[in-house]
Amino acid sequence: MTQRAEHSTLMDRLALDDLVTRYAIALDDGDWPGFLSLFTPDGRADYRSAGGIEGGAEEMAVWLAEMLRHFAIRQHLIVNRRITLARRDGAPGDTATVQADYLNPMRLAGPASDTGDGPTAPNYTCAGRYEFTARRTTDGWRLTGVVVHEKWRQVRPVDD
Repeated sequence: MTQRAEHSTLMDRLALDDLVTRYAIALDDGDWPGFLSLFTPDGRADYRSAGGIEGGAEEMAVWLAEMLRHFAIRQHLIVNRRITLARRDGAPGDTATVQADYLNPMRLAGPASDTGDGPTAPNYTCAGRYEFTARRTTDGWRLTGVVVHEKWRQVRPVDD
């Protein structure tokens, strides 16, 4: 592999890592325009394993906004990222996959948490693995697909 190809691969890996990080931040901050900007126009997401829906990015943004409003605090921690770049003639191609584990502690919304007077510890935690697919576009790497594979969840009463 040439030094130029190695540099290109490194830059692609950093861009894909940033794409996944921006995905987590958009979810936690409820930044739905930012969320949509991460996807290609034909991008899709599948949250069915976590009790959600499957659909296009716009449909998912609407659904996520409705579902996540029930949580006053949310924090997506995405770790153990395995980035695989498609290869073309020995050089990085224009598609990639990212497999990454997630841990998502959240706090259900309620009168005390909405005013900031109540506990802030999570009472709903879920974890699993994401499968991201991405494509290089003229605007940089964008998601073509997100599939959630929830492995476990824990729900504690709000007054814990």
